[in-house]
Amino acid sequence: MDWLTEIWSVDDVWWLEAWIDDWFLVIALAFFVIELLRYAVKKQVTRNLLGDSLANFVTLAAFITIVAIVAAAYVGVFFYAYEFRLADLPISLWTILCCILLADLAYYWEHRFLHMNGFGWATHTVHHSSPHFNISVAYRHGPMDWFFPLFFYLPLALMGFHPFVIFLAEVVVQVYQTLLHTETVKRLPRPIEAIFNTPSHHRVHHATNKEYLDKNYAGILIIWDKMFGTFAEEKTTVRYGVFPRINSVNPVKVFFSGYMTLAKRLWHAPSWGYRWNLLVKSPRWAWQQEQATKPKA
Repeated sequence: MDWLTEIWSVDDVWWLEAWIDDWFLVIALAFFVIELLRYAVKKQVTRNLLGDSLANFVTLAAFITIVAIVAAAYVGVFFYAYEFRLADLPISLWTILCCILLADLAYYWEHRFLHMNGFGWATHTVHHSSPHFNISVAYRHGPMDWFFPLFFYLPLALMGFHPFVIFLAEVVVQVYQTLLHTETVKRLPRPIEAIFNTPSHHRVHHATNKEYLDKNYAGILIIWDKMFGTFAEEKTTVRYGVFPRINSVNPVKVFFSGYMTLAKRLWHAPSWGYRWNLLVKSPRWAWQQEQATKPKA
């Protein structure tokens, strides 16, 4: 088992992360083509589907542009926190695997946080707003998606994991998540479904069905949802999207839809207390308040 503890260099970690980033995008695009062929065979290719898929990749480009602008500051925060680390953890396959496990747990809580308050949901709603579910949806990003992970992954630097190891762990979790956005794969063998997040579990997460709301936040391991009481099994047909629906494939409208909706709600709010609740309470609360005040037909 010496290979588990063999010391890696920072360059090795950087090379692995770059290799995953470069090749996985190619693999994901190839898989998306396969999905389009599946839609074609089933005669489900529509202008809305194609426009929505294009919008997904445009939001990805916008997100990458923002990340490029803030990247230096983002990386710098991790290296600054690393100066106050509690331990000097070596870079080895063993510590990388441990970091991935902890990053996966951090992802669960970050993901859950984004669903539980209005400010976080305003960026995350972009990812959920598509009425379709294919691998292009995995690239549908909101303008602040880079910001919130910082607070959940930063403790890993304080624990002693090198920032580059943390970034690699983030990439691994995100790459795994990307593969879950498909209707092509139905159910995997039961042992896999019991331990790992799967397309079936993630379809539940994207559902608007009442019984599926706020379920299955997991990244790689579905056991987090089972441990913390947020697991639901896919049993009925899933309906995708958000409330209120965007009903647009305009990438600009898609990208800023969450914060535009939040801004309108804040502007028309009846009091400052209501505005505060819009920011800190779940989007389900805001939706229920709007439905309660609508005039009955």
